[in-house]
Amino acid sequence: MTAFVHPQALVETDQIGDESRVWAFAHIMAGAVVGAGCNIGDHAFIESGAVVGNRVTIKNAVLIWDGVTLEDEVFVGPNAVFTNVPAPRVAFKPERSDFVPTLVKTGASIGANTTVVCGVTIGRYAMIGAGAVVNTDVLDHALLVGNPARQIGWACTCGATIPESLLCDACGRRFERLTYGLAEVDAAS
Repeated sequence: MTAFVHPQALVETDQIGDESRVWAFAHIMAGAVVGAGCNIGDHAFIESGAVVGNRVTIKNAVLIWDGVTLEDEVFVGPNAVFTNVPAPRVAFKPERSDFVPTLVKTGASIGANTTVVCGVTIGRYAMIGAGAVVNTDVLDHALLVGNPARQIGWACTCGATIPESLLCDACGRRFERLTYGLAEVDAAS
């Protein structure tokens, strides 16, 4: 097994997982890690020190900087941008130790044109609406929109909005509220 790299992509890392696809004009720097089964769209940029899990979709023109970690099965919509320095100044070049890490947990989806400010954690299966500016931590399964992003509801593992009953109308999954957001209730219990 091998990864597919478009002839017009620039891939400087040797850490690309099997069956990943990197499309034209994407740039992945040395020291970046991309897992297996990923799809990296045209003009995406992944900096040294960024970590991308397995089966992640990164659409066109996404910018992922050093210190950003995307766990497995994350979706990042076109033109989404991550940051890694909270107060950048040209005259004061930050050291790598100044970068503030960002974590996007398994299954989260980030809409087109979203900005994710460094230092946040986006919870498992959270759903961030297009154009949002995320500047605080996001609970598991939370549904956020706006600038600054604010929670307007809950998102199921399948992507549907979860009603107040916490039983997904689309797929039948049942959830319970916990301090870190929602968690799926085992169907067998």
